[in-house]
Amino acid sequence: MSTAHITHPVIFGVSGPEITAWEAAFFADVKPLGFILFGRNIETGEQVRALCKDLRHAVGWNAPILIDQEGGRVQRLIPPIVRQWSPPLDHAIVAGDKGEDVFFARFALIAHELRGLGIDVNCAPCLDIAREITHPFLRNRCYGTTADQVTRLGRAAFNGTLHGGVVPIIKHMPGHGLAVKDTHHGLSRVAEPLEYLMQNDFAVFGAFADAPVGMSAHIIFEALDHSNPATISPTVISFLRDTLGFSGLLLSDDLSMSALPGSLPERAEGLLAAGCDIVLHCSGDSYEMEDIAKVLRRVQGHTSTRIQDLMALRQELAQPILDIDALTAQLYGTR
Repeated sequence: MSTAHITHPVIFGVSGPEITAWEAAFFADVKPLGFILFGRNIETGEQVRALCKDLRHAVGWNAPILIDQEGGRVQRLIPPIVRQWSPPLDHAIVAGDKGEDVFFARFALIAHELRGLGIDVNCAPCLDIAREITHPFLRNRCYGTTADQVTRLGRAAFNGTLHGGVVPIIKHMPGHGLAVKDTHHGLSRVAEPLEYLMQNDFAVFGAFADAPVGMSAHIIFEALDHSNPATISPTVISFLRDTLGFSGLLLSDDLSMSALPGSLPERAEGLLAAGCDIVLHCSGDSYEMEDIAKVLRRVQGHTSTRIQDLMALRQELAQPILDIDALTAQLYGTR
């Protein structure tokens, strides 16, 4: 599929539940890869469907629309629009030895809910390994406390998402579970040696080298780069590609998070120069978006190829037929 509709390697948030005249004109000009929705963008199911339609109309094509719908604290869509989902780590504990079946059903049903609203990319699974030291902002969003458990349940969540017709984004590459700070507000450093990381956090992401899309972590891995967070580190991003074998589209985590140094335009330039494919900016702030757009280069090279692969996958996943009753039974362990 051609990437002719896409001018700039960026995904933007929007300010409210309806697209503004300024946003419509700005998006028509910049032509970002896609959009991401948050709680501020959601009122009713009908309203979300209309917003998705208007965003796509603004750029003139069927652009991807993303959301963070993990369940628990990170669940942008809530009842009565969709069902309430428990935190993933809690669900994994309850599911026990049925975890893989349960997580497949959980994320297939989440994907079904998203597709019904016009959303076709979910920022999940979260493949970070939970520890006692893991910051509370992340810990119960994880799927387990070992590399094996996270890999197994993560693969079930990944496959369930695809089964439901939605593209999954694996996060946070190459592993956020050892971070002791909330990267929205500060920078964490991981000091564990490379051998340990290769057997644990990095091993999980190595097992998902086939993922179509990944999201980077805004943390420093001293074993790879003592100075730069992964998102803006050429060394870490080369490691993701060359050592872990990841060949998919690589998004940054949100550009506005305080763990990254410099101004927003400097951050955008830095992550693209380091090898990230796509800038993710979530706030919907018009002044910030204008500043970021000024420094973006046009989509080209490997990024263009990876976007084409993503678009082909979206086409393959269109309009899946699901057995909702069977998935619901599987979710509750009654099948």
